Amino acid sequence: MLEQQVYVADAAIATALYLSMALGKPLLVDARAPVRYRGEQEPIDPVAGRIPGAKNRFNLDNLSAQGTFKSPEELKKDFQSVLQGRAPADVIHYCGSGVAACHNLLAMEVAGLKGGKLYAGSWSEWARDPKRPQERG
Repeated sequence: MLEQQVYVADAAIATALYLSMALGKPLLVDARAPVRYRGEQEPIDPVAGRIPGAKNRFNLDNLSAQGTFKSPEELKKDFQSVLQGRAPADVIHYCGSGVAACHNLLAMEVAGLKGGKLYAGSWSEWARDPKRPQERG
């Protein structure tokens, strides 16, 4: 069995507390399917919706018809349309539980758009606190 240790810099992780204080400043990118992003369907969490201000980039849109990552050039073009001029380091990725967001974060790295962050708690953590703002639609 191959073992590999991975070290993650603290600067690459965002917390719910950080997001609560910085809401509206970083660009939030939600990797969930559009119906979950819009709050029309939520198969996992008790509340449907998204973190206010988030943009949607469904993680499966990173894949070619063959099921592999699109080319770095295609990914860069796709993500630049989501970023709309924002620096990659200003991006915080999230999803339902943190897994699909990693796919988007890796796709940005493949595209040469380095420095994005991960909110691993994602929607599941955010939605548990009714005091945190939510959007739908």
